[in-house]
Amino acid sequence: MSQKDYDMEPRWYVVHTYSGYENKVKKDLEKTIQNRNLEEYFFDIIVPMEEQIEIKDGKRKANLKKVFPGYVLIKMIVTEETWYIVRNTRGATGFVGSGTDPIPLTDEEIRNMGFEDVPVNVDYEVNEQVQIMNGAFEGFVGTVQEINTEKHKVKVLVSMFGRETPVELEFSQVQKVK
Repeated sequence: MSQKDYDMEPRWYVVHTYSGYENKVKKDLEKTIQNRNLEEYFFDIIVPMEEQIEIKDGKRKANLKKVFPGYVLIKMIVTEETWYIVRNTRGATGFVGSGTDPIPLTDEEIRNMGFEDVPVNVDYEVNEQVQIMNGAFEGFVGTVQEINTEKHKVKVLVSMFGRETPVELEFSQVQKVK
């Protein structure tokens, strides 16, 4: 497979590791990438962590816990060489996906994990009519009052019982009325 056959757009992939080896895999990968001058193919390597507060003997203690134990997230361009390097890193057992082909995370999955802001383009604007596609107000038509791109929410004024009622919805729950 030649370089031209690959998608040259960097995407997020999930790599399965032995439990407890996540940070070692990350460190070894970073070292290998630097040694082979492949920085233009690897953009980010993350072991997702979250802070948890533990109260023991009346004392508060903050601990970092892995969000996905046994997994490392890598933003990279997959080529024959980069695929080989990741697969043969000690502690990594392979990409998450079917067979040998790594499957990238979708934009929605990336947004839900919250480690990268993926811009969302909506085809409606403030004061335009939208139809609610699912949820408690499915089938209602309303007017867009506010669009919050950070939270991926839209506030829609819906007419119920003769009154305008503001309803906050996800971007995916509404579509522009044609």
